[in-house]
This record gives sequence, structure tokens and C-alpha cells, in this order.
Amino acid sequence: MASGFSAASTAIGAWGLSISSFELSSSQRAASRGGRGLLLLGPFSSRRSTSLFLSPRTRRDGAHTVCFVGNEGTKKFPEEASIPSPPPESATDLIASEIKEEAMWISASRAAKRKTRKRAERRTYLVAAVCSSIGITSMAVAAVYYRFYWQMEGGEVPLTEMLGTFSLSVGAAVGMEFWARWAHRALWHASLWHMHESHHRPRDGPFELNDVFAIINAVPAISLLSYGLFHRGLLPGLCFGAGLGITLFGMAYMFVHDGLVHRRFPVGPIADVPYFRRVAAAHQIHHSNKYKGVPYGLFLGPKELEEVGGNEELEREISRRMKL
Repeated sequence: MASGFSAASTAIGAWGLSISSFELSSSQRAASRGGRGLLLLGPFSSRRSTSLFLSPRTRRDGAHTVCFVGNEGTKKFPEEASIPSPPPESATDLIASEIKEEAMWISASRAAKRKTRKRAERRTYLVAAVCSSIGITSMAVAAVYYRFYWQMEGGEVPLTEMLGTFSLSVGAAVGMEFWARWAHRALWHASLWHMHESHHRPRDGPFELNDVFAIINAVPAISLLSYGLFHRGLLPGLCFGAGLGITLFGMAYMFVHDGLVHRRFPVGPIADVPYFRRVAAAHQIHHSNKYKGVPYGLFLGPKELEEVGGNEELEREISRRMKL
């Protein structure tokens, strides 16, 4: 018996194995009682697993038979064990990745379409602005020329009529600023808000319902110019001057308000004029509604903000717009 275990120890040492513990489980003991083989040793290390199998005790020429069964395990080197294998990508992760990529593609496509649409809108409004400006300017210049050409026929120059025309032209242009301020507060933000509201919302297309006000203001200007052009006298001269002043204000308003402030078309060097920068920043504050809608005027907007203590906000808005 002692010689058998000595032989087993010698054989295990030859294989380079170390036996650290030896324990029989209840199942193993039950197996030995039933006449089956007995598992004495389990796996010894992570590198090599070995099992010791003893046959049941039988007397065969006065000796015990000892059987050893060795199972070679997989040898893992330290560098291999330190590299974790990537987890398998599940079907849910694949679907989520595809959905994310598709969403990014759709977002980029929409951004490109929006950019293209904005360019087309600006181009359309620019063409409309240029055509209307050229048309109105040429008609105004022709009307002024023929008006004073007819006045000077016969050798007598009607200085009073000419002075009244020029004076009312300047007066009407300045007066339109105060008229626009009052109408903006009392009409556009009140009973006519259903039309003016389109100007305070994101625009979808080159035009908006608020543009109708430009046509409404053009009606009295054209009427006054026509009456003054085809009639002579002081009153027709004053009417002609009033129509000319409204026309000049309307053109300036279009370039500063639509072009510079809301950037519906490029305005060129107008954007570099310091006072026009203040005007644009003041009107942008009107759209933010920080001072209950003030300023309601355009060209005197910085003065309105100064009256309500909005100078600091105006300077911040100017700096912000210069960084754009």
C-alpha cells in the first residue's frame, strides 16, 4: 500500500505537478463503495489540470493497481491573459448604430436643404429689392427733373414752390420715423398684430405677410408724387415734396431694416457705418422684447433705448453682432 502511493508521488513529480491538497468528497467515497473508480486528485493549477484515478482495491498477486489519468489544460500566457476579448456586438447595438447613422445623415441632408433654401430666398428678395429700388429711384428722379423743368419754363423760377418742395421732402422723411414709431406701437402690435406677427416669427419663404405694410405706405407716396407732378402751384409742389420724402424713407428703411438688421439681402458698405450698427442692434433688442418692445422706431431706436436705460444692453448687442 505504501509502495503504491510512493510510486504515485514519484510519477506526479516527474510530470512537474505539485499536490497541494487531497480531499475525498462524499460522492467519491460513495463511488468507492460501489466498486467504481475513485477520483483522488482534481485540477492543481491554472496551467495544467491533472486527475488521479485509483481503481478499487482488488488483490491481484498481492499488489494494488494504481491508475493515473492526466488531462492537459490550455496554457495561457500572461500577455494573452491581460488582453480582454471584445464583447460580442448584439443585434440591438447594431440596430441602434444604424439608426444613429441614419439620423445623422438625415440631419445633414436637412441642414444642406435648409441652407440651399435660404440662399434661394435671399436671392429672390434681393432681386425684388433691386428691381423695386431701381424702379422707384428712376421714377423719382424723372419726376423731380420734369417737375422743376416745367416750373422753370417761361423764364420765371418759382422759388417759393421749389423751397416748399425740398423742405417738405426732408420733413416727410423725418416725420415718417415718428409715424412709423407710433404705428408700430399703436397699430402693428395691437389691432394689426395678426399681420405683423409674421415678422416676429421664423420666415418660411422669401416674403412674409408683414411686407404688405410696405405696399400700404407706397400708396400715399405714389399718389402725392402723381398729383404734384401733373399740377402746378404751391400745393402740388408741397404734395410732390411729401411723396418724395416718403419714398426716400421707404428705400432707406428697406436697406437698413430688411438688409442690415434681418439680412434678407447683402447691403455692402452700409453694414460698416457705425451709426447703422447701433440702429441694427437697437432693432434686434426690439425683437427680444426685453424692454416691453422698445424701441418701436428704427433710425431713432438707440435714442429710445437710452431713455429706458438700455445703453449697456445696446453695447452688448453691438459686440455680439460684430462677432457674427
